[in-house]
Amino acid sequence: MVFTHDTAVSLQAAVTLVNSDLEPVGLTTPAELGDFYADFGYTGRHDGDQAEVDQVRAVIPRLRALLTADRDEAVRLLNEMLREARALPQLRRHDGLDWHLHAIDADRPLAERIVVETAMAMIDVVRADEMSRLSTCADATCEGIVLDLSRNRSRRFCSTTCGNRNAVAAYRARQAEEAAEG
Repeated sequence: MVFTHDTAVSLQAAVTLVNSDLEPVGLTTPAELGDFYADFGYTGRHDGDQAEVDQVRAVIPRLRALLTADRDEAVRLLNEMLREARALPQLRRHDGLDWHLHAIDADRPLAERIVVETAMAMIDVVRADEMSRLSTCADATCEGIVLDLSRNRSRRFCSTTCGNRNAVAAYRARQAEEAAEG
């Protein structure tokens, strides 16, 4: 494993949240935010109302900037995020998870906790010099973020949809080329 479990989950949550903004129907309702909260094992305060959805959606551009930044810019952004939140890293153990870092109180708004948890995860990415694990989708029509946690660093597409679309396009191009030759 490249990163600890909590780091990997925080990165996956941030990428999912950022990419949800690109979908025709992204994360827009309290129910969808509730699913996101549960899917990524968030704990602590969850208001479950439209105001919370709006607050979470408001941090998406900031997370996108962090996830697509070069290493030095990422450091500047994550330090700013941690400073603004007055983050205080502490080890916690809960819900069957062994010791891991939390840097913001569980009663703070979900949007703030998402920003801080993403920043804490990005610290590991920067320190390990693994910024290449984050990229934009290889599909020319997509702006999705790709988080590549594979051993061989082979992930190029943000979703199965983008990967399939490009595989079909490549297949059709080969077929057309073969037809033109024959």
